[in-house]
Amino acid sequence: MLTIGFDPSLTNFGWAVHDTDAVGAARCPARGRFQTSAKTLFIDRYIEMRENVLALLAQFPHITKVGCESPVFKELYSEGMYGLFLYTCEAMRLARKDVVLFSPPQMKVHARALLDRPTVGGKAWVMGKPDMVEAAQVDSGGGGRWNHNEADAYWVAKTAARFWSHLDGVVQASDLTVHEQKQFTEIRTIQRGKRAGQTVEQGILYREDERFFRWSQADKDGADGKEE
Repeated sequence: MLTIGFDPSLTNFGWAVHDTDAVGAARCPARGRFQTSAKTLFIDRYIEMRENVLALLAQFPHITKVGCESPVFKELYSEGMYGLFLYTCEAMRLARKDVVLFSPPQMKVHARALLDRPTVGGKAWVMGKPDMVEAAQVDSGGGGRWNHNEADAYWVAKTAARFWSHLDGVVQASDLTVHEQKQFTEIRTIQRGKRAGQTVEQGILYREDERFFRWSQADKDGADGKEE
């Protein structure tokens, strides 16, 4: 499966293509970054990024599955990043691509598992930007210089491929890693409070039109990809 991953940023917007069936450096046949200047009017930066995403997706019309990092909320919430996220989503929807959304911490989990760093003082290794780059290089078999935005985008693309392959029945639940099971298919039973005993479907698989969208179906169905 071929997928495209996006790591939105106004200064260095990373993207990468992942090929599940390839080996070696061919697993990442293309990658790069979009850049805008801080001196540019803010709205023009968002428009430029949206057009960059649309142009890139047009270069790969045969790729229908996409992954994208979503903004971190709570104390790390950024209005600027959320604005860019909306413009990116608009581009993916206009291009009729199926997209699944991941948080940055979710991507670090997969990269950390690959590198298998030793614990420090009984605590898990804190993944930094150089570690994400190394993990992408190791997994893709690609040497040369990688930017950390490209590395993040690569992990988004790879994880998106796993998600869509599972959703399509190509990858079975038993073949998912522990981290993929938690992120894709987790069902949790509440232990305390008024809702104790209730089950909550937390995995992305159960959150269509919230964490994943099948916009490629918009031509066949309604504007939102749903039957009218």
